[in-house]
Amino acid sequence: MKIQVFDPPMCCSSGVCGPSVDSELVRFAADVDWLKRQGIEVERYNLAQQPAAFANTPVVKEALATEGNACLPLTLVDGAVVCKGRYPTREVLAGRAGLAASGTRPAAAGTKATGSCCGSSRSPATSGSPKRSSCC
Repeated sequence: MKIQVFDPPMCCSSGVCGPSVDSELVRFAADVDWLKRQGIEVERYNLAQQPAAFANTPVVKEALATEGNACLPLTLVDGAVVCKGRYPTREVLAGRAGLAASGTRPAAAGTKATGSCCGSSRSPATSGSPKRSSCC
């Protein structure tokens, strides 16, 4: 299993630097470290530092062409999009990896998590502005 995270342009590889650090980036960096300790391969790419990775990954290139930077961060598990426009939670990542995390149950033996985690949908209560899923 391989998880790839395509980050928006940031000043450093994790975004956890500078005088005002986004708490979401801190949470996600901790989740990535946790996954790596569980033996899961995680690769992160920063648009500002590694643009070739974005251009050489067809699903990411297509998302950027159709949605612009709003699709970032974009998370792939084994090449399939699982979260777009925000970072997935540890529970979502653990479920995809078949691991147990606080508040999650491990996937049953021989099963694989399916379905997409995040993305945009239209909310009828708004003036056509995109509403993101709250799953991650």
